[in-house]
Amino acid sequence: MMPNAKTQQLIDVAVSLPVEERALIVESLLRSLNRPDSEMDEKWAEEANRRLSELRKGSEETVSGTEVFRKISKKLNK
Repeated sequence: MMPNAKTQQLIDVAVSLPVEERALIVESLLRSLNRPDSEMDEKWAEEANRRLSELRKGSEETVSGTEVFRKISKKLNK
């Protein structure tokens, strides 16, 4: 997709800014695309607390990141 002249001008100005200001623009744009969802955040917090509780009770076992990636790699290479 080719940007229109106004958008291209905005891009040209943005890329000429110092890195810190460009990062701020990127962060702001991404935040505008991914609006916070307090209901979803609450559900994830509940899930995280449930999992933590299970780990502390010993009813669940942890799996190392290395093991997870090994299993993924094995499945992808079939």
